Amino acid sequence: MSLQATTRPAAQRQARAVRLGPRSVAALALVSAVGVAGFGWPFLAPPTSRLSAHAQDAPWLFAGVLVLLVAVVAAAISESGLGPKAVAMLGVLAATGAALRPIGAGTAGIEPMFFLMVLSGRVLGPGFGFVLGSVTMFASALLTGGVGPWLPFQMLAMGWFAMGAGLLPGPDRLRGRAERAMLAGYGFLAAFAYGTVMNMAGWPFMSALASNVAFDPHAPVAANLARFVAYCLATSLGWDLGRAVVTVALTLTLGPAVLRALRRATRRAAFETPVTFGAAEK
Repeated sequence: MSLQATTRPAAQRQARAVRLGPRSVAALALVSAVGVAGFGWPFLAPPTSRLSAHAQDAPWLFAGVLVLLVAVVAAAISESGLGPKAVAMLGVLAATGAALRPIGAGTAGIEPMFFLMVLSGRVLGPGFGFVLGSVTMFASALLTGGVGPWLPFQMLAMGWFAMGAGLLPGPDRLRGRAERAMLAGYGFLAAFAYGTVMNMAGWPFMSALASNVAFDPHAPVAANLARFVAYCLATSLGWDLGRAVVTVALTLTLGPAVLRALRRATRRAAFETPVTFGAAEK
């Protein structure tokens, strides 16, 4: 058996714009843990805790903490090898995603940027995906004027969204219809997950006296969970469904061309090839 038959050619191995090191993984784990607490504290804190007593202030506290932690994660990932070629790719994709987001603003969850985050995370890896999702959300907020206490939560949620696509199985082997079906399925579920976690960020701001689906800091966890489910069904189901359907449709129709373009750009950029300078000829 020849060597060529037993070894996968280098061109078929999917390069990564960022290789996560131990420090980057630790930073991601830290910010994710704090993010889970920031999103889910109404279900984690007992009714008698001081945090529940300050339901209107807690989201602001977590928003401030998340800003710092997302910056720490971005710095840690950059230290792991976010070189100039990867920065250039990050700038192009973040600008494209930020420009796509306002297209469907206010129109039943039609948000085409989500499919780009899925495909970019898939091709460029989880580390790059997390930074791309966070930076894209930040850039789009500046572009549309959507800056507020919700922005750090959006940055973290979109970072998770794109990072998850980079963690899907078979990055070097799975291609064609099977890969597109997997990405479409992931995009569908993740679009609902994004909407759900973002509901958690804004739900505690509602007054319990204003609605029977609002967060009640004095109610037990089971009662608040039922209120939250009712809140999601009443306020965001249509938006989440529209986002999921658009993500699936664009992944299946435009996915092949975009995946090819991203992989071609990744190969030409040769992220994992160190820059060398040849000796001058005598």
